[in-house]
Amino acid sequence: MEREKNTTIIDQDIFDRLRGGEAIPMDDPDYGQIREAVNRTFGLLAQLNAATNVDEVRNLLSEIIGVKIDSSTTVFPPFHTNLGRHISLGKNVFINHACSFLDLGGITIEDEVMVGPRVNITSEDHPVDVSSRKTLVPSEVIIRKNAWIGAGAIILPGVTVGENSVVAAGAVVRKDVPPNTVVGGVPAKILKEILTK
Repeated sequence: MEREKNTTIIDQDIFDRLRGGEAIPMDDPDYGQIREAVNRTFGLLAQLNAATNVDEVRNLLSEIIGVKIDSSTTVFPPFHTNLGRHISLGKNVFINHACSFLDLGGITIEDEVMVGPRVNITSEDHPVDVSSRKTLVPSEVIIRKNAWIGAGAIILPGVTVGENSVVAAGAVVRKDVPPNTVVGGVPAKILKEILTK
């Protein structure tokens, strides 16, 4: 039984391992697959960032992600990502220009979310220890329904931004944001609660 379990883990590709939260050192024998996927994504991003209308952007981003993006969702270029296939976008999402999503660990953006310009979301980290620093440590970021991420905010790995919440412009978010709250500052702290009907 133990042998079967180990075989299953070995048979997973490196992207499944990353989505599963496994830390991956850069000398992993499968690491080259990440480089190949990143090169493919960069080629498509060059086309996306030269696009002249939002429908073309949506179609190219759908190709990068590997899933058709709903027609109600709009992304303004330039847009940057390193992989793309671990991004999930809901309906009626708006992403303003110059955003960067590092998604090896997974980025989920639910319905009705607004993302301001120059927002950085990263689902990847590295250990502080020098001997293991070149290890990717993935941790999914989730932006719940109807959240608003203000201009220039930074969302760090493993963070969930709760439903209806607001991340103020320029905030650095390193901890979960409760639903129906406004957070701001460096590091982000709760500034107030949002009354909902």
